[in-house]
Amino acid sequence: MVEKNLLVMRLSAMGDVAMTVPVIASFLRTYPNMGVIMLSAPRLSTLFEGMDRVTFVPVDTKQTYKGTFGMVKLFKKLKKEYTFEQMVDLHDVLRSKILRTIVRTSGKPVHVIDKGRAEKKQLVSAQNPNKKHLKSSIQRYLDVFAKAGYPFELQFEGLMAKEIALPENIEKEIATSATKRIAIAPFAQHKGKILPLEKTEAIIAHYAKREDTQILFFGGGKTETEVFNGWTAKYPNTLSLAGKFTMMEELQILNRCDVLLSMDSANMHLASLVQTPVVSIWGATHPFAGFYGFGQEPDNAVQLDMPCRPCSIYGKEPCRRGDYACLCEIDNNLIINKIDRILDKK
Repeated sequence: MVEKNLLVMRLSAMGDVAMTVPVIASFLRTYPNMGVIMLSAPRLSTLFEGMDRVTFVPVDTKQTYKGTFGMVKLFKKLKKEYTFEQMVDLHDVLRSKILRTIVRTSGKPVHVIDKGRAEKKQLVSAQNPNKKHLKSSIQRYLDVFAKAGYPFELQFEGLMAKEIALPENIEKEIATSATKRIAIAPFAQHKGKILPLEKTEAIIAHYAKREDTQILFFGGGKTETEVFNGWTAKYPNTLSLAGKFTMMEELQILNRCDVLLSMDSANMHLASLVQTPVVSIWGATHPFAGFYGFGQEPDNAVQLDMPCRPCSIYGKEPCRRGDYACLCEIDNNLIINKIDRILDKK
């Protein structure tokens, strides 16, 4: 029985919201009489399906809850339909600042994440030769719950068991006689986070020769779909999943993959939620910023040790050198060796 609720806010991005899942699951496991009212983007409700004592409230900031008046409207809805003890702001952006100000004015305590913005700015500074590992986003989330009076340790074993069979519609679509399955998510939001596609294609060509291995492409959008269609037409044992499945179905498929090759992107975090090993590619960004996949082996990160790295926290700034050498000069054998090491353990 839920005695008290915490109002938790993290609207975006997908990877950041995905990193709240182990934290919230562990909080609920530690405090069995507590509940969570989760505010996030509507499309991310899937991440919290099946979590007892989580009430997901979709927040569409482009229409229904747009701007300051939208946050006022959201608060009125929350006040009318839910009860909560205090607010935990895991986002700390303008929208959450507006809502938390209203919540605080109503007399309820509010606790806010320390994003370490100054530390992150220093990490990517060209004048900073001493790069240090910053606190992870997940630890920052844990710290906010502790400030709210609820300290706990992570106790998360994945969204689903590895033994769960795929639903019939998925099994029919991706059926294969292959005994190994590699997922590849070659795209990210910014150029500074994307391995050159010709390098990714060379890795695909390498594994497509193996009859015991199936390669699945994860992504969406017109450009990505066109690229995937070109690869599937060219290489055997490959399949594009673009536009075919829901997020939950993609999570189920990732759960049954042996390894994911991913950029520093949301797919890395989705695979982490189902405990699938990830070989992740890092260019402009760096695991030191705190965004590494939950439970992933640090040695599975592929990156070059360059004095100009990292040059960006999110990968959106243009390359200081102009040549994206941090990505273009990665040796494909390094990636293949890490993938093989994981496959050999299966």
